[in-house]
Amino acid sequence: MKPATRRQLGCLTLLLGSLMTGPASAQTPLDAKASDPQVMGWMQGFPPAADKQVTFNNYLRFPHTRWAFSHIRELLPTATVGRTGTAASPLPQAPRTDIDALEFQLADGTSMTWAQSLDANYTDGIIVLHRGKVVYERYMGALQADRPHMAFSVTKSFIGTLAAMLVEEGVLDEQASVASYVPELADSGFGDASVRQVMDMTTAIRYSETYTDPGAEIWEYSRAGNLIPRPADYKGATSLYAFLQKVQPEGQHGDAFAYRTVNSDVLAWVVQRATGTSFAELLAQRIWSKLGAEQDAYIVVDQLGTQFAGGGMNASLRDMARFGEAMRNNGRFNGQQIVPEAVVADIRGGGDPGKFASAGYTTLPGWSYRNMWWVADAEQGMFAARGIHGQTIYVDPRAEMVIARFASNPVAANGANDPVSLPAYAALAKYLNAR
Repeated sequence: MKPATRRQLGCLTLLLGSLMTGPASAQTPLDAKASDPQVMGWMQGFPPAADKQVTFNNYLRFPHTRWAFSHIRELLPTATVGRTGTAASPLPQAPRTDIDALEFQLADGTSMTWAQSLDANYTDGIIVLHRGKVVYERYMGALQADRPHMAFSVTKSFIGTLAAMLVEEGVLDEQASVASYVPELADSGFGDASVRQVMDMTTAIRYSETYTDPGAEIWEYSRAGNLIPRPADYKGATSLYAFLQKVQPEGQHGDAFAYRTVNSDVLAWVVQRATGTSFAELLAQRIWSKLGAEQDAYIVVDQLGTQFAGGGMNASLRDMARFGEAMRNNGRFNGQQIVPEAVVADIRGGGDPGKFASAGYTTLPGWSYRNMWWVADAEQGMFAARGIHGQTIYVDPRAEMVIARFASNPVAANGANDPVSLPAYAALAKYLNAR
């Protein structure tokens, strides 16, 4: 595998690359229509037939994923992010019937319509807000408007935003060492890293997410988090915290961006120690309840109840769009300032593009990474929360547009769907603002 491709792999890519090595991966994956969970017959009947069951042992194997990502709570233990019973904030409707036919060009010069792009990327659901109004909303596969979907690494942007809010309030010192908040990490590769270096993923640690390497650290990390089954002879860490303490240093902190999921769980540990509040509770108090969310969200937990901040959040599509709209409006939504304006400005300002460039993200030229958000250059102005298999909250302030999407692309790395998604989003932004 080429180094640039390896760096594009997000949380759990190893798992999916491994678990997809059965018969389904020996040939071209089924297309979006053929792999639709209703067509496949997953989990239908009482009980479902043995060959139609989605379980902990196969939920990360395509096409089982197309059902599983909308039913994670039936497969893994979780913690609730409560909406606290407040009335849901309104999402004004202004539906457009012309968007499906919107045609745009891919890099190779071929044309595609918006509707075709949804199938091309195995979209489970997508919603588009323009100037605060819902202009487009579609659900496919197993997803419904009131059903949470696995957000994978979009989760990182929530813990990153919460941490940035605490820095702005003086609760967290971004220049302090990780060990000053979490002494248990003093002897790990994170101990002498600053909180800021963790927030921007410029830590230097010995940690690999290369699925072709059976000795890569992500194997143990995933088993420690109870995300995949453990072999009978397993002797590794049995919790996320235990694994984080084993990570060793490699290189110089601050030199370069390297996307490693473990940073998010370290940041969550720091945030929880600084506040005395769990990630799920803090998210509910500071963001979810204030958004006027329609549905509770939830976060996957390990066997000790530790919440997986690197990729365990599940939420409804509309609520993801509400958060995106708050970020588009400089942190203000539902009649209140939810995220400080200075925090949103810091995110939109981006990180160091030089440090980001060395990571080799060919689909994101000129982008950077700040507070666990992906940020385009100043000329483009977009920023996004991104998760494997096509999850995103895409914010384009200049176009006054927010897109939230859930998907179950058989290829985990977003480098597989960006060549279609990013031109589609750019074309839609131009189209909406021309009318």
